[in-house]
Amino acid sequence: MRVMLDNELKSIHVDIIKMGTLIEKTIDETINALVDHDIEMARRIIEGDDRFDKMELEIESKCINVIARRQPVATDLRKLMSILKIVTDLERIADHCQDISKLTIDLAGKTYVKPLIDLPNMAKQVKSMVKMTIDCYIDEDVEKGKLICANDDIVDDYYDMIFADLENIMKENPKEIRQCMDFMMIAKYFERMADHATNIAEWVIYGVEGKHFDINETI
Repeated sequence: MRVMLDNELKSIHVDIIKMGTLIEKTIDETINALVDHDIEMARRIIEGDDRFDKMELEIESKCINVIARRQPVATDLRKLMSILKIVTDLERIADHCQDISKLTIDLAGKTYVKPLIDLPNMAKQVKSMVKMTIDCYIDEDVEKGKLICANDDIVDDYYDMIFADLENIMKENPKEIRQCMDFMMIAKYFERMADHATNIAEWVIYGVEGKHFDINETI
């Protein structure tokens, strides 16, 4: 019975890693499509979103089946409950890649109001957080999970800086309000991705320690 449970947990573990790795790649493609005005890549990202929906459903189904058939307790049950939360946040990150890609298509053929420097840097930080969440999950590394939560402030700072910059552009050039609003939304989607990465880290910590982590309590 224990061997069968371990094998099923290992299969779910591998699925989470595959999903997370693919999302890392999709974040890269998302920002590259925006920077390079690559409409075809943006379309591929949008069309490929269904695979993440399927991954989420498959992992959820596996978790529920394990709970129903093996009746895990204590640490095993806690980890399965955490995975159910983690896979939802991973799928939301993929959704935001799709959201950004739709805006990339809307911006097609337009000269951007400013060179894209801060947004790619913000995206790089978000991707780093997502990668760290997968490493954190694999290693059950509580300290790395806490670092991910702390790094969310870096993304928030990028968002505030980008938002303020775009506000100034709109004041100086009202004709570019629509494009600036699109870029504000893109920055907001990246900021939400970081929030989901933080959620994942918190669920990893819960899976390991059995208690919810609140970074505000450590400040």
